[in-house]
Amino acid sequence: MDAKLGTIACVGLLSALAFVPSLAWEISHARLYTMWREADGLRIAWNILHCSLGDVLIALAAFALAGLALWRVDWPISRPWTGGAIAVLGAVGFTAWSELHNVYHTGAWGYTSEMPMIYGVGLSPLLQWLVVPAVMVLAYRAARYHRSQ
Repeated sequence: MDAKLGTIACVGLLSALAFVPSLAWEISHARLYTMWREADGLRIAWNILHCSLGDVLIALAAFALAGLALWRVDWPISRPWTGGAIAVLGAVGFTAWSELHNVYHTGAWGYTSEMPMIYGVGLSPLLQWLVVPAVMVLAYRAARYHRSQ
């Protein structure tokens, strides 16, 4: 992202910026999945952590996709709206596929009746990917601004 930041430092920063809102989101919408009713506390905690770490990978892939599409590693600074839109589309697209695959094909998880749906996909995981990339871009820009001060 920033030529002054090393690649590893940049990936670490983006991972942290993805993990925090993803963890909060996973905790807040866990009750919309059947595992909440079927598992004990330790299993629920593991599932939330596991899903949050998976969310970090989705976010990193979406940010890399935006960087490749724009040919700019610094897109959160130079082209936040365009890069953000690409990251959102990539993350929402992958999440829609993943939810459909894991709920209906593999049965890896399921929705409760409280999960709002859109075309058979849970709305909460889709909304997550409208929010998390925006939070990441804003936090990255703020961190860069404070570093330059």
